[in-house]
Amino acid sequence: MARMFRVLGFFTLTIGLMAFAGDLVEMALLFFLQTAFFVILGYLKFTERTYILLFWAYMIVTFTGFSYWTVFHMGKPL
Repeated sequence: MARMFRVLGFFTLTIGLMAFAGDLVEMALLFFLQTAFFVILGYLKFTERTYILLFWAYMIVTFTGFSYWTVFHMGKPL
């Protein structure tokens, strides 16, 4: 499971680099932060249960933040 967090770090790094190349600096910084988070967690040698709970917590925070942003900060489509 620790290896999967390092894989998530690789994919978030890839997305961050593509965002940076596309001049989406804020998005790139967000994904670079997630990369550091995933890679650090990948080397901490937690138990499987801890990794699963951390992933669930990450998903809840991410989806809550995304839903909040899309409902309250983005303009309504015409």
